Amino acid sequence: METMGFLGPVGTHSEAAACYLNSMLERPCRMEGFPTIYAVIQAVAEGKLDTCLVPVENSLEGSINITLDALAHSDSVVVERELVWSVHNQLMVKDTGVPVRRILSHAQPLAQCRDYLRDHFPDAQLEAVASTAFAAKRASEGKPSDGLAAICTRKAGELNGLVTLAEEIQDNHTNCTRFYQLRRKGCVLDETEAQKALVICQIDGKNAGRLCEVLQELAKRNVNLTRIESRPARTGLGEYIFFFDVDLPKQIEDFHDAIEAVKRRSIWVRNPGRFPVIRADRMDKDDLSIE
Repeated sequence: METMGFLGPVGTHSEAAACYLNSMLERPCRMEGFPTIYAVIQAVAEGKLDTCLVPVENSLEGSINITLDALAHSDSVVVERELVWSVHNQLMVKDTGVPVRRILSHAQPLAQCRDYLRDHFPDAQLEAVASTAFAAKRASEGKPSDGLAAICTRKAGELNGLVTLAEEIQDNHTNCTRFYQLRRKGCVLDETEAQKALVICQIDGKNAGRLCEVLQELAKRNVNLTRIESRPARTGLGEYIFFFDVDLPKQIEDFHDAIEAVKRRSIWVRNPGRFPVIRADRMDKDDLSIE
């Protein structure tokens, strides 16, 4: 049986998304939580894991930089699938009769619920911790006088003996996170259902218009750009790596030609995979009882 890694511990949004994906696989994996995104990606790169599911972008708070950096600086992993996961945050406490003085969660959910917290708990102290599951654990261990609450998944709260104080507190109810399922490079992947591709490159920013030239190479070959992101290249101030999410054209030869053209305009280019996109259905998630 293969092993799938995720950002743990049990009860995180990442674990819920990984359970959902695992339920759809023809051969389900054994699940294993890791303390950081970097650690789980490295485990795949080093062959200690068969696969993993890691967040890459949130629709409200933007890119998950550690995932992008790991993909840019490792040539050992490829993208097998993308999963779009709708995010649902609950405010959970040990005792609903105790005033909330401090609210714990991962930095992302705290930001995703910023307006709600400002309107309903303006005097509460906000504290970012390693994960939503860890926030639930901390809240369960606190004294009544601490007035602790956690923003977490329902599963994380219930596992730690918490009850729901407020449901669905995210500011935007279309809030979702994109995840990549990664495998070690060299594995044979089925690309027959591929819809998208990730292209990573470093260009010479000293040449005026070089980024424009790269984008034109994609456009004139009918490769639709859906997202662009940049990260420091770590080779010098002002030097950047670019990440392009693209829709695959009807003629796959156009994509291959575009990659070759981008190579001629870049210092280096990497294409970590062509892959299908899965959009998680809310009803399916409820049936799995993993929120």
